[in-house]
Amino acid sequence: MTPADLIANSNRIVIKIGSAILADEKFGTAKQDWLNTLAEDVATLIKQGKEIAIVSSGAIALGRQALGIDYTDRPSSIPLEKKQAAAAIGNVEISQAYADAFKPYNLQTALVLLSPKDTEVRQSHLNARATLLTLMQSKAIAVINENDTVSTAEIRFGDNDRLAARVAQMIGADLVVQLSTTDGLYTADPTQDDSAEHIPMVENYDDSLQNMAGDAPAGISTGGMKSKLEAARIATAAGVHMMITSGKTPFPLSKIERATIFKASDKPVSARKKWISSHVKSEGSLVIDDGAAKALQSGKSLLAAGVVKITGDFQHGDPVEVLDKNAQKLAVGLVTYSANEARLILGCKSTDISDVLGYSRGDELIHRDDLVLA
Repeated sequence: MTPADLIANSNRIVIKIGSAILADEKFGTAKQDWLNTLAEDVATLIKQGKEIAIVSSGAIALGRQALGIDYTDRPSSIPLEKKQAAAAIGNVEISQAYADAFKPYNLQTALVLLSPKDTEVRQSHLNARATLLTLMQSKAIAVINENDTVSTAEIRFGDNDRLAARVAQMIGADLVVQLSTTDGLYTADPTQDDSAEHIPMVENYDDSLQNMAGDAPAGISTGGMKSKLEAARIATAAGVHMMITSGKTPFPLSKIERATIFKASDKPVSARKKWISSHVKSEGSLVIDDGAAKALQSGKSLLAAGVVKITGDFQHGDPVEVLDKNAQKLAVGLVTYSANEARLILGCKSTDISDVLGYSRGDELIHRDDLVLA
């Protein structure tokens, strides 16, 4: 399967564009000539009947100059309030740049700002999904970015690589194309190791892939290969193919020379479990004993009798992590009981729950239908 074949065989595509691709970091302006070639590629795909959404970084990069933030400052060194203010300015610049690029093709653009809540809270998830599908079906180009202006450091996606994967989950996309400064995954960092070899295809996502990833390079980027691999994990588990390819040259979709393709899982998890697994921030954790861990691996629910420790202040229905006694993450799930209730029934048999609480929400602390293994 070549990159061109994969694009040709995909009907609904999410394209992610990094800050270093879109923005000229020295001058704080969009690379309009490059963006115009992307627009031509996208217009061609839409003429072929494909539906396209774009996840675009670059708001902070385009707004920082107006606030006197030096282009050499790494994003992590800039105070949160300054980044949020820069994002507010930069989103105007992004909107105009994309509108100008697509105007020759009579394609309307729309700016959509999302926060983690919009993909994790069920009603917000459905509302955002309906908006994006309506835009695509109307042949409008949704330009999606994290809502940095209102996000906090603790509750945010952190990078648009993972946002792109979650948008793909949300809208049932066939493919995520990550336009990056590199043309894919290598066995080692090719800028540091001359023997590094390009990997054209990843058939099965494996945690060992993280050992091949490096951090984001100095400059305006925040993601790096590690976040792209996390995006690949999310996308492929949801039945969505993902491709990492270079976006540094003009016409980045029609003239792909090399890429790494991450093949989607043949058995994607259910829509409900996709939604559960996409949560960015868990509200607490449950540490379980060896017997409960074995039961989870065999597809059973988590019972209070198998829980040995509880952390956090979660409520009924919140996402929590399930850990083994060595603090290794085993699963994430939606709890049936609040943290206060769970502490009262910690280690209890299911038949004793109503005696302890005076009522029962059910035998399971997390039902297997609300549980996704890590």
